[in-house]
Amino acid sequence: MLLTGLMGTGKTSAGRQLARRLDRTFIDTDERVELALGLPVAEIFSDRGEDVFRAAESAVLVALPPRGSVIALGGGAIVSSVNREVLREKGTLVWLDATPETLADRLGPNSPRPLLAGLDRAELEEKLRALAGARAEAYASADVRVATDGLGASETATAVLEALGWGGAT
Repeated sequence: MLLTGLMGTGKTSAGRQLARRLDRTFIDTDERVELALGLPVAEIFSDRGEDVFRAAESAVLVALPPRGSVIALGGGAIVSSVNREVLREKGTLVWLDATPETLADRLGPNSPRPLLAGLDRAELEEKLRALAGARAEAYASADVRVATDGLGASETATAVLEALGWGGAT
């Protein structure tokens, strides 16, 4: 199971919950990129650029195990059509979605995330709305969509299981 969506939708927190419930390994692709390049994501973006990050991310995606894990993808991982093809072989793709207002509440102003650094609340919502629009087609390629507005990590995990028809999994 692969979780995609914008930053703040709950991919990592719900992913950890899902992995525990399903007794599966949890993998965060951003953490794998950090290990591969020896720098935090924010420093990769600022020091080496987004292109270097995306190339490392693509290599991480290719190396992911086939099925059987719960994987939190970076928010832009599925924008590349090549990455989407790689991910199709790795498992079911679940799009976690939330409104820009919800995401701005979760992320807060002056977010340290590379694509949102230094933005105030209004700019943050505007940037999140633009990212959602730019990535909509890629996200819509997911097998299922789960809205996470108003949900915590545990509730999001439950909603994912229900969307997949696995409602009884604990």
